Amino acid sequence: MASDIDIAQATTLQRITKVALDKLGIADEHLEPYGHYKAKLSLDYVDSLKDRPNGKLILVTAISPTPAGEGKTTTTVGLGDALNRIGKKALVCLREPSLGPVFGMKGGAAGGGHAQVVPMEDINLHFTGDFSAIALANNLLAAMIDNHIHHGNELDIDVRRITWKRVVDMNDRALRDITCSLGGPGNGYPREDGFDIVVASEVMAIFCLATSLKDLKERLGNIVIGHTRAQKPVTARELKAHGAMTVLLKDALKPNLVQTLENNPAILHGGPFANIAHGCNSVIATQTSLKLADYVITEAGFGADLGAEKFIDIKCRKSGLRPDAVVLVATIRALKFHGGVDARALNTENLDALGKGIANIERHVANIRDHYGLPCIVAINNFTFDTPAELALRQERMAEHAVPVIVARHWAEGGKGAEDVARAVVALVEGDKKQAVSGFKFVYEESLPLMDKITAIATKIYGAAKVTASAKVAEQIKKLQEAGYGHYPVCVAKTQYSFSTNPNSRGAPSGHTLDIREVRLAAGAEFVVMVCGDVMTMPGLPKVPSAEKIDLDDQGKVVGLF
Repeated sequence: MASDIDIAQATTLQRITKVALDKLGIADEHLEPYGHYKAKLSLDYVDSLKDRPNGKLILVTAISPTPAGEGKTTTTVGLGDALNRIGKKALVCLREPSLGPVFGMKGGAAGGGHAQVVPMEDINLHFTGDFSAIALANNLLAAMIDNHIHHGNELDIDVRRITWKRVVDMNDRALRDITCSLGGPGNGYPREDGFDIVVASEVMAIFCLATSLKDLKERLGNIVIGHTRAQKPVTARELKAHGAMTVLLKDALKPNLVQTLENNPAILHGGPFANIAHGCNSVIATQTSLKLADYVITEAGFGADLGAEKFIDIKCRKSGLRPDAVVLVATIRALKFHGGVDARALNTENLDALGKGIANIERHVANIRDHYGLPCIVAINNFTFDTPAELALRQERMAEHAVPVIVARHWAEGGKGAEDVARAVVALVEGDKKQAVSGFKFVYEESLPLMDKITAIATKIYGAAKVTASAKVAEQIKKLQEAGYGHYPVCVAKTQYSFSTNPNSRGAPSGHTLDIREVRLAAGAEFVVMVCGDVMTMPGLPKVPSAEKIDLDDQGKVVGLF
């Protein structure tokens, strides 16, 4: 069986100018090519689309992730190709991959099999340099903080209360906690510091929520980097850093246009993690896509409890976007894992484990329909190991929820293998038969206090019994509420592998406790991050990182990128 990268490299790509013109009607003068197969859309062109009607927005999410894999991005791409095959003008809208997971556990993150976005190597590596620009803007602000202190500290910044961290787009546990400015008076004042991964940074979140360069600059200026000795917040605007940060990001803010293996258009832009940030591609990319196509297929990171909740409560709340339907992705293998099967035995039929594991998908479906108020279908990403008995059991159980469950074979067959899913999506949003759902809604109201907001997420979406916090953390939340940040949404940072904060708690655990370990204000992004459990905002590499398999052969071709 050919690897993902072998399939991608064997594909005949069309020049991106041809894809743009033939599929989207975008003329050359509106494109800024980066080579032959990728380009940025000019912001002037993006702005010219504002009076066009919107297409339908389809959100792809998944069950709680497992080592077996669910294939959410693969399904997003396959569904886009399938919609184009059945005569719909469809556009895929995704996040850009982070180098951390690419070189860490996941390898490539541009889809898989015969449902990928290409050029695969470029997308997975430096692409158009957006993440480098975000890292530079973030680290410019960090440098200006220490420089300000070194040259007299006119703002009276308390070096013990600086919250702004440096970032790098790599998994590097050695950088989580560091001491900077060592080496004597010429190097500044020593203090504790640390690094986050780029995709966990507030600049990334701001980048993906900004609607224009003006909005971007305003949000960057609102960043709170720490406090004075009198405990007054200090902003990037006071350091006069936000203008230069915007300059570094002005080209990155333009959406990136690429194509699928079937030469259909795809826009990739931004990439915050969903377990430690809000997990959605940029608002600009999604809004632009809706003006260019009849159907836009986008995804939210990880499971429907994390990425989809933040898509609803943060991205949709801030942007006015509203999904028309949700596609929930699962695999039989992943459901058996949630039912207690060891990862090494997932290819063997096990109806008992499957029956237990289906509880995970049932809760996600209930959340989507009852708490997000959206109609959904379930797409089963097919594996050759799936048995007729397992497929029948899944169909029987899900029939109780009156949700269509469709087997998709896009990994092996490309868009052709997802045509049934595509037709079900069209029927869901255009047909006469509508699912009995309450209509789009947020999990909590904006007016609720911060603590009530996270309690609503924990009890409604995670199945938790209560939320706890140490006296110190509770006091921080209280101060943020009193300081005028209580109307912000909350962004929960926790493990993606479980509804609970225990990554080993499979299925659909209930009655657990969500403990808030840390609170971070993201004033520019306009949300409050609640860090729960042991989740890290700077991941480490595994014992055998994917980087060990990635190489360049004698012909200069990238190999090993899955």
